[in-house]
Amino acid sequence: MKSFHPLGVLRMASSSWFPLAFLASLCLVKNGHLFCNADPTDGFTPVPLTEGDFDIQKPYDKPLQDRYSYINGVHKMWVYSTDKPFKPGSPTKPRTEIRIRGHDYSSGVWQFEGYGFVPEGTTGTSIMQILGSDGPILMLKVYDGQLNYHSQKLVEPNIYNRWMRVNVIHDVDANKLTVFINGVQKLEVEGRGPSTFYFKCGVYTQTDPSHYMESRWKNIRVLKKN
Repeated sequence: MKSFHPLGVLRMASSSWFPLAFLASLCLVKNGHLFCNADPTDGFTPVPLTEGDFDIQKPYDKPLQDRYSYINGVHKMWVYSTDKPFKPGSPTKPRTEIRIRGHDYSSGVWQFEGYGFVPEGTTGTSIMQILGSDGPILMLKVYDGQLNYHSQKLVEPNIYNRWMRVNVIHDVDANKLTVFINGVQKLEVEGRGPSTFYFKCGVYTQTDPSHYMESRWKNIRVLKKN
């Protein structure tokens, strides 16, 4: 892990670890020492999001309730590989996604945060994207229970049937993308240069998809570096 809590490395006696249990999502015990990451949202401020900022893109011939639900704070999105695109004439594959509007950006340091869930059986789909004017600069894709950066790098294994905290930071000026899963940095890659960008999450069909694809999201936030 690359970034550490300001407290650094704490010596942990066997009798003292219980009071530190609240740090479990941020810390790793190794060789009797406690290594703690800084939280990825440190130094960021949430931007206000309203219901109108969540634009649901779904197969154009289906009513919203046939591909999307929002119950008890959970956005559930699903699509079939045989569905139509999100608008007539589009060459893109089937999707049901939240496109966050009102917070497009072209400079600064921005962050997407959300808790995502993928049920077993869903494969061949993107569940989170950053899009630029010329297309996606980041896709988190699910293949056979693994979360990948595009189709190139493993980000997180064994993701089925569990909630994950997903944080994606885009430093536009430094041209850098960083992905955290459950508070732990899993990926750092270069971007693709200047553009105007926005965040999306849901399901967007990729290669070799399952017939049915689904992801669920809750506690979605957009944040900006102070």
